[in-house]
Amino acid sequence: MKILVTGGAGFIGSNFIHFILEQYPEDSIVNLDNLTYAGNLENLASVEDNTQYRFIKGDIGDVVLIDSLVAQCDVVVHFAAESHVDRSILGPEAFVQTNVFGTFTLLEVARKYSKRFHHVSTDEVFGSLERDAPAFNEATPYDPRSPYSASKAASDHLVRAYFHTYGLPVTLSNCSNNYGPYHFPEKLIPLALTNLLEEKKVPVYGDGRQIRDWLFVEDHCRAIDVILRQGKIGETYCIGGNGERENIWIVEQLLTLLGKDTSSIEYVTDRPGHDRRYAIDFTKIRTELGWEPSVSLAEGLARTVAWFQKNENWWKRVKSGEYQQYYASQYGKS
Repeated sequence: MKILVTGGAGFIGSNFIHFILEQYPEDSIVNLDNLTYAGNLENLASVEDNTQYRFIKGDIGDVVLIDSLVAQCDVVVHFAAESHVDRSILGPEAFVQTNVFGTFTLLEVARKYSKRFHHVSTDEVFGSLERDAPAFNEATPYDPRSPYSASKAASDHLVRAYFHTYGLPVTLSNCSNNYGPYHFPEKLIPLALTNLLEEKKVPVYGDGRQIRDWLFVEDHCRAIDVILRQGKIGETYCIGGNGERENIWIVEQLLTLLGKDTSSIEYVTDRPGHDRRYAIDFTKIRTELGWEPSVSLAEGLARTVAWFQKNENWWKRVKSGEYQQYYASQYGKS
């Protein structure tokens, strides 16, 4: 299989590339990434010399480039997205441009060549759940609350429209909060970890009782692979980690794993429109495709802590912006 991965230098995309090259050495991957702030080729240093892997710096909105790449692949796996809620509140335009118009460009070219297309999305498109409400599933109505989730919802609708209108062979997945190796240190777990390793405070929004379902990134990659190879065209699959916990619980677990106490916590003003709870019901992918998470939250957190401890140089360079300066000198500014 020849796979075009968009956003493959990011957190989930780079983990997916590692997974595919390890599990399917006969498959080939072209990684298209624009190397914006969260894109980091160091995530893929160990596969740079793999003849089945090729990196191309470029924008998913570049029609000429996308045409040349999609024409040569069997399947497009679309990770590329602006993905941080706080950044979307401060600057929503980039989220609309990348997540909506970028996805539109990919779909148009995929339609031209009738290519298989998998779209990776988020549980945030469903909005916020009450504490005792049933978990999100594939039939849950969309109710996005931030510019980020609204832009992802729009892209989901476009993908489905291209299936129904043009017969494009698509699948979609909506996942819960990922965590694990190569996680850019702006989200809760990697930010808390790196701050603690630097003897800094961990910022916690509001009362810290927002609930998220946590999915170890390797389990997510395995789920996408199952959907690619066994999923039904036109269908959506919700991917959850069976790890629903309050944010403050997550922070306290990290404190324990690092031998710290709660004096390292700093409560800060809550984010505007902060959803209180997300939860995923992954019954469909479990019953139809035989997938379920294999890494417990306790094991995943321990593995994540160990990875960040071992890879201090990586996250320190990321936090300093050293990589972005290097890529700007090598490839030009994005």
